[in-house]
Amino acid sequence: MKNMIKKIKYIVLSFAIFSGVSCDFMNIVPDMIDTIEDNAFSMRTQAEKYFFLCYSYMPQFGNVQYDPALFASDELWVSDYYTGGSIANARNILMGNQRSNNPYLDYWCGINSNGKMLYRGISDCNIFLANIDRVPDIPLVEKNLWKSEVEMLKVFYHFLLVRMYGPIPIKDTEVSMQDEIDAVKVYRNTLDECFAYMTDRVDEILARNHLLREIDPAFEFGRINRGIALMLKAKILITAASPLFNGNTDYKGLKDKRGIEIFNPDKTEEEKRSKWVAAATACKEALDYFEERNDDILYTFENTTQMDISDTTILILSIRGAMTERYPTNPEIIWANTRTGDWDNTTFQQHSHPRDIVSGKAGTNSSNRGSFSAPLKVKEWFYTKNGVPINEDKTWDYGSRYGIKPILNTDDNKYLLYSGGASTGPIAPYTTVGLNFDREYRYYASLGFDMGIWWGQGNHATNNASTAQTRQVVWARAGGFAMNSVLNSFNATGIWPKKVVHYNSTVANSAGTSFVFTTYPFPIFRVADLFLMYAEAMNEAYDTQEARNEAIRYIDKVRGRAGLKGVDYSWKNFSNDPTKHERQMGLRSIIQQEITVEFMFEGHRFWDVRRWKIANDETSMLNCLKPITGWKMSDVSASAPEDYYQEQLIHTYRFSPRDYFWPIHDGEILRNSNTLQNLGW
Repeated sequence: MKNMIKKIKYIVLSFAIFSGVSCDFMNIVPDMIDTIEDNAFSMRTQAEKYFFLCYSYMPQFGNVQYDPALFASDELWVSDYYTGGSIANARNILMGNQRSNNPYLDYWCGINSNGKMLYRGISDCNIFLANIDRVPDIPLVEKNLWKSEVEMLKVFYHFLLVRMYGPIPIKDTEVSMQDEIDAVKVYRNTLDECFAYMTDRVDEILARNHLLREIDPAFEFGRINRGIALMLKAKILITAASPLFNGNTDYKGLKDKRGIEIFNPDKTEEEKRSKWVAAATACKEALDYFEERNDDILYTFENTTQMDISDTTILILSIRGAMTERYPTNPEIIWANTRTGDWDNTTFQQHSHPRDIVSGKAGTNSSNRGSFSAPLKVKEWFYTKNGVPINEDKTWDYGSRYGIKPILNTDDNKYLLYSGGASTGPIAPYTTVGLNFDREYRYYASLGFDMGIWWGQGNHATNNASTAQTRQVVWARAGGFAMNSVLNSFNATGIWPKKVVHYNSTVANSAGTSFVFTTYPFPIFRVADLFLMYAEAMNEAYDTQEARNEAIRYIDKVRGRAGLKGVDYSWKNFSNDPTKHERQMGLRSIIQQEITVEFMFEGHRFWDVRRWKIANDETSMLNCLKPITGWKMSDVSASAPEDYYQEQLIHTYRFSPRDYFWPIHDGEILRNSNTLQNLGW
């Protein structure tokens, strides 16, 4: 036994035995575990397994059961009748029911509630880095590449923990067996120390230039390369600069046993601005990298099979495809979750698709789908067709947005809303609420709703004819194919998150009981994110018109792909506040709304409203406090427009200041008295 202890140089968190509910930050290797040196790093084939083990701790981005940014966010809702998986954990966070005795979706301990053991992942990365140089049969170039990737994974796991918990204990090396037991009773590092550690490590990794090799997209997509490293650094720094992390005085006086205020709340305005300057610099460095390789890096749909479809439909497919098309067809994807099993997106797609949009399948469909919905308030976040908010557009009838209007077969409507003609539907008259008229294309690309065209899904017939109507229409009112008729296929709001469904995914058989999916890796980073991050950082770092013009230049790139005119043109010609974009606070609001709309249903909003510190700000249009509401989907007799289009309260959202950060597990606080609990828990 003494020889074994001598050989084990590092404490192995990945072989930990957890006692009760406690989650040891540093765990001791139990007896009878084979030494790492004798097994995992004896040859290349074994070391490669450990290398991919380090990747295995990647959170399951896009998995509706494991990703809190989906159903713990107020941009999505799931029916109470849904029984397809453990979405209840995320729902409990959304409802304000988070707890410290066994936190939902806990990434610190990761014991229960669909969490992820990120500290265990960090330990396995440390073990890999401490031992990989001894493997005899790995070429130096490949060894250096593996080391750089694992070092970046360590940084990424630290970042995810900081984003969730605020200051955390940095775990850069493992604790030796000879160290005192008190060495594992760590304190949380300060927030500034955490961000400095992450950015310094990224700079060191990039300086070694071992991530220059291009990743083979057929076999290695999802592995870290230089572009991902640059993007991660930009994401870390823009998070560090954001109000939740940058001089947040709500945490003033919260001190650990050493008397240290770990949130670093005391900052001058210049110190806070300097963090935005660093973020802008990092974003520009990443932008230069991607723009040097490809001038046209925002995804646009190419009609390679020469389908007879309209330019409007092609534009909508470009917006949907930015999320759902795979690399390399989609050059906009910087990093995506490619792990088989974590994200096959069948559940997300299946339940984001209406129960039926084709005649004849509704009555026989016993399959459970359509249970995922978007709250009514989401529809108000999108712009008008003029590219400004609906409550600012002086040409758009905001006061009558919930009034009922007939759908006319005009050039503005014919590819977006159903007005009769080439397809005969079960519901007449062909009317809908004013909210659905004259909106930007991202509105129609992202949302499915009553009387809305839903192109694709097994029907690629022409929509370019003079009648201009494809047969794919959402009939959501009573009597329609998408109406609620069985509890396991129940949509609570009458609004479906259409954007997440690949246009080639389809209801397969005539009975409507099976679904064939075109799956895609869920995006973690895409280039549009970088464009808008850079715009945000420039606006905050430099309160000058020159900086705002540079920010607007990159906002306009994203708006252009969405079919919108530029910010300056839109606000000057259509807004009742025509100089809004010429003021720092005004442009800040524009950028926040642009980010919210562009990344709808991609897991961004949950984190953004937190880092912006507006989740409970009632003065912001994007705050989380407006309740979850929807149309009258529960009334099976609501076939008339005036009966169906009534706003129904579904859930009153609860968010308190303590919800900005996760609680640390009570068991960890009891085990390590040096760990300071977060505010309010």
